[in-house]
Amino acid sequence: MLRLMRKKATNWLIKVLLGAIVIVFIFWGVGSFQEKRVGRVALVNGDQITLDEYKKTYDNLIEQLRQRFGNNLNEDMIKLLQVDRQALNQLVNNRLLVQEAGKLKFKVSDEELTGAIMNISAFQSAGVFDGRLYKSVLSRSRITPEEFEDAQREAMLIEKLRSFITEGVKVSNQEAVDFFNWVNASVSIDFVLFDPQSYKNIEPSEEETKEYFENHKTSYKTDALVKVRYLYFDPDRYKPEVAITDEEIEFYFYENQEEFEKPKTVEARHILLKVDQDADAGMVEKTKKRALEILKRARSDEDFADLAKKHSEGPTRDEGGYLGTFTKETMVKPFADQAFSMQEGEISEPVRTRFGWHIIKVEKVNEAAFSSLDEVKKDIVEKLTDEKARGLAYDAAEAVSDVSFQGDDLLDAAKKRKLNVLTTDFFSRKGPEEGVSDREKFASAAFDLSVMEIGDIQDYRDGYYILQVVEKIPEKIPELTDIKEQVREDLVKERQDEKAKEDANSFLTELNKGTSMETESKKLDLSPKSTGFFKRNDSIPDIGFESEIAKAVFKLSDKKKLPDNPIKGGKGYFVVQFKERKDPELEAFENQKAATIEQLLNQKQSRVFDSFVSEIKSRSEITIRQELFTDS
Repeated sequence: MLRLMRKKATNWLIKVLLGAIVIVFIFWGVGSFQEKRVGRVALVNGDQITLDEYKKTYDNLIEQLRQRFGNNLNEDMIKLLQVDRQALNQLVNNRLLVQEAGKLKFKVSDEELTGAIMNISAFQSAGVFDGRLYKSVLSRSRITPEEFEDAQREAMLIEKLRSFITEGVKVSNQEAVDFFNWVNASVSIDFVLFDPQSYKNIEPSEEETKEYFENHKTSYKTDALVKVRYLYFDPDRYKPEVAITDEEIEFYFYENQEEFEKPKTVEARHILLKVDQDADAGMVEKTKKRALEILKRARSDEDFADLAKKHSEGPTRDEGGYLGTFTKETMVKPFADQAFSMQEGEISEPVRTRFGWHIIKVEKVNEAAFSSLDEVKKDIVEKLTDEKARGLAYDAAEAVSDVSFQGDDLLDAAKKRKLNVLTTDFFSRKGPEEGVSDREKFASAAFDLSVMEIGDIQDYRDGYYILQVVEKIPEKIPELTDIKEQVREDLVKERQDEKAKEDANSFLTELNKGTSMETESKKLDLSPKSTGFFKRNDSIPDIGFESEIAKAVFKLSDKKKLPDNPIKGGKGYFVVQFKERKDPELEAFENQKAATIEQLLNQKQSRVFDSFVSEIKSRSEITIRQELFTDS
């Protein structure tokens, strides 16, 4: 946008816009605006982390958790996972790593950045980078290309540093064997479960229930609730008012030509014969000789795809070497230079890259072209209509906001403009159950307002909102009479758990005296079970995924068959007894050697890099505004 404004600075409309911007800064001042945008969360060796950065990182983490847990994600889980601390730590660590990369003179060139972005599948159409799709995806995510490219460059810079720090990490054959044995060893156990729910005759007295409530009052505290009236300005509602002129369409088309460019692409197959980048000259020539023999057969009308299936050593071998359609920037330079200099049907001489020798067959060449105005007119109209409708929606919201300050002003302003005032039911910080697109942001804005206060315009994914809090109910501890049955149930569960734990301990004591599990179980009318063999990361037969049980039983042996204590699991208290251990066969290791080494290498590299981060953190000056995280 700024580039466009600089180019067209002589245009009268642009001059008016620039003048308007200047007036805004004169009347409102730069300082107050920047203070809001750049509210500081932390300082890392003098570099500040802004509130904006923190909020974006926090929102990204919440979105990742929402995709993972769906509707099960709630405020309690967010607190338990300490998402606020995770977001802060992520930002601090990244800032430290970028600073360290700068000290080591690491850089990410524009060419590297462009190549990485063009290879992201989300921005590709039919396997080729699509500029319009790129801008569309970022726009839907409320990210500007500049913001995304800065973040991508930073991520690539950190990855360069990571590679530098971890490149010396190696895995020996013995390490791999030990790790494979650790992961794939299996044990078999006998166990007895003491299920708390099996204890039925627990009847706490009135006095005991009251005492329990007094000791656990805070756990029964109710959520704070708020009730909101609001106006929703839906951009779709304003689309019928939008008129797009031919002049505007043409202006957009000619000022955004990069969006409508179709780069030259090539559709090709290749046969790759691998040669290590550091291979000696003899190996390089030997492999090239093989490539020339295959080339001779390919040019003698043997089917290229069949030759690729037989001889190629690349990942596309099974597809007959088919690479699909690609732009020049997506391939390594020697390969791309050769492929883009060829005609349809032509087969190249062997081409050397860092991967080895390639024989390329070009199947189709699509020359660079620009979409015509007629081809993209509909898309431009749709985009401009969306932008203008959103602008009209904001203008309407701003008109109401300008005359609404408190109390019934919101209702009056809405009535004059024939707007529908919506009212929520009471809701917690999780947000209203229905009616809004972003429940948590809506709730956050509402809880920041006092009763009858009207908030600023809120920009959510589906439009603009103006909120007014009608009523608030603070969090409180209810009277025992209101929740007596719930308190009683909780006390019963606690007593059941205590009884199960007590009996499990007594049972284990008898086993340690030499009594068999079978004999002791009969006394209590219990039935011991055998699991059969399972690995430490498996679901345990008849028990399920229980990491604490797995951790304990893999420490047992013929010399020590019983753990020190019963083990608490999801179903109750388990008393386990070692039966047998089985180590994996060496042949199994040989079959999975490569995968094992890679897995262990990744783990070792992560540990080394984490230690590196901890080390630079320990010698850095980091100041955090702790008051922002007092509820963590």
